[in-house]
Amino acid sequence: MTKFKRLISQRSRLVLTSLVLIIVFLALPTYFWMKNENASLAARHNSRVSPVIMIPGSSATTNRFNQLVAMLNKQTDKKHSLLKLEVENNGKIKSSGWIDRGDQEPIIVVGFENNHDGYDNIKKQARMFNQAFAIISEKYQFNNFKAFGHSNGGLIWTRWLELYYHRYRQRIQIKRLMTLGTPYNFAEKSVSHPTQMFTDMVKARDQIPQKLSVYSVAGTETYDSDGLVPEASVEAGKYIYQKRVAHYTTMTVTGKDAQHSDLPQNKQIVNLIEHYLLDTPQPKGGPANSPAKP
Repeated sequence: MTKFKRLISQRSRLVLTSLVLIIVFLALPTYFWMKNENASLAARHNSRVSPVIMIPGSSATTNRFNQLVAMLNKQTDKKHSLLKLEVENNGKIKSSGWIDRGDQEPIIVVGFENNHDGYDNIKKQARMFNQAFAIISEKYQFNNFKAFGHSNGGLIWTRWLELYYHRYRQRIQIKRLMTLGTPYNFAEKSVSHPTQMFTDMVKARDQIPQKLSVYSVAGTETYDSDGLVPEASVEAGKYIYQKRVAHYTTMTVTGKDAQHSDLPQNKQIVNLIEHYLLDTPQPKGGPANSPAKP
């Protein structure tokens, strides 16, 4: 009987030891995952990097803003390094350029192999942009950023904010958005003739973050157009952003280089980006008679 009890006791200890080992084995991956996750959250929380992420319009490549960045770097004391990413149709991302070590406000341009016009393509491009954003936000661990979109690039930003940004809003804040010559109602000259895209964006506007500051800039080569996009289509953005975001400001640029494709190289636009979009101290004065940046 004593031998039997001893056998039972040994078997119980063996079972108990096995259970403890199983629990430890199962708990280790969770422990290391939590440790890595906490380290990642701490790195993001302490990060001082606040990039400016730019999206070009239809038919434009990642080189679209090369001259704009060169002009910014020539006019400002702080130089901004440039990283360019192209999302291919197969989902792969091709990169060129780099972010300098110590650059707290780099410029990241995201373009697409599928850079065609049309609402269906804008939907695809917003999805492709989200793939790129997930990668760069993980790699560079920033907790806030600024956004810039020329032409359809502003439409891609708008759709991304309405459909995808909620996945990041607890960790990453979009501070400011500037759209340039963005046709919120495509080629229509009146919101009394709304396109399907415009209708959908107005309907989904409640998903846009309320703390955001938005600047919508139009160019006018003629009295009512930049030669491609009607000024009324740019102004239609107010039905999406106004009374939803913290600040919504519209501006119009005229004169030399106010034609749609010339706008990114327009010196007035560069000045607006310096004053309204960037965080770093700018040359004294800024644009004449401009209100304070939020």
